[in-house]
Amino acid sequence: MDKTSPYIGLLLLTVTAMLLRLSAGHIQLPGSQVTCDPVQLSWCLQSIVSYLPPTEKCCRKLKGQEPCLCQEMFDPTFGGYLFLPGAQMVCSSCNVTFPYCNMW
Repeated sequence: MDKTSPYIGLLLLTVTAMLLRLSAGHIQLPGSQVTCDPVQLSWCLQSIVSYLPPTEKCCRKLKGQEPCLCQEMFDPTFGGYLFLPGAQMVCSSCNVTFPYCNMW
């Protein structure tokens, strides 16, 4: 048996666990009580797309996800909406800092 075999199994197990956690969309930020959940952005989609004033629930959800917005910009389901011009309007209306993310 190859000496690296147990390590490869452990690596695969770790990567699988991380992918499952990412696919669930819920990621706990280190040192924070915030759980990043891009699904929470769905409460604001109507306002982002149609330029309607955001609802109170949208603002509450968006404010709760504020520390996660840079990460959530790249979520395949909801992240693309943060690149639309309406997202800046919604953030401004909700007193949420629009994310200007340094990804490098």
